[in-house]
Amino acid sequence: MNSNKNIPDEIPAGTKSLRKRVFAWMLEKNGANIDKELREYRKSLFADLSGTVLEIGPGTGDNFAYYPAGITWIGIEPNTYMSRYLTKKAQEFGFKVDLRTGFAEKIDAPDSSVDTVVCTHVLCSVNDPPGAISEVLRVLKPGGKLLFLEHVAAEKGTVLRIVQRFIRPFWKIVADGCCPDRETVSLLEKSGFDKVTSEKFRMKPVSICPVSPHVFGTAVKKK
Repeated sequence: MNSNKNIPDEIPAGTKSLRKRVFAWMLEKNGANIDKELREYRKSLFADLSGTVLEIGPGTGDNFAYYPAGITWIGIEPNTYMSRYLTKKAQEFGFKVDLRTGFAEKIDAPDSSVDTVVCTHVLCSVNDPPGAISEVLRVLKPGGKLLFLEHVAAEKGTVLRIVQRFIRPFWKIVADGCCPDRETVSLLEKSGFDKVTSEKFRMKPVSICPVSPHVFGTAVKKK
């Protein structure tokens, strides 16, 4: 198991803060608008899910609308204020939930125990991206998949990339740790997965800057 010292063994008191409560509320209120742009990508990613699915940072549960029936779902979520929204969504779509409070860098699951890990808009905000990816590899069964949908850094040399870098300190505060300029696909490609496939796209309107462009894809663990 990853033992990154930057990750506390227990959830800090700061988790139950006004900032995190407000962020959960805002995510719930804006979820439908975001989903309009991501609907087709979610459908494509989750169509063939089966077995045990572990979702990192499930937030308010927007992915439940796209999960097939019959999966065993486990969630790892650090923000305890998300749980009431997520539980309501799960009930709406008929899913039993095993929601565990924790961090992506220290996943509460045994080695090689899950068929699929789902990660949507999460790797932008984890404290230690390589550590989180290492944990994903640890809990996946051989041949298991990571399904990801993330916003990433804009192309180098563009105005948007400069904006992302400039506003990063402020954005991390207002968006619960989110870094708008993460090189997520590159990190996945260097992390030890057997195969990484991804496709880049832009949400509309383009004014959704700085959380653009987006990527979605899969990363397969070696058998």
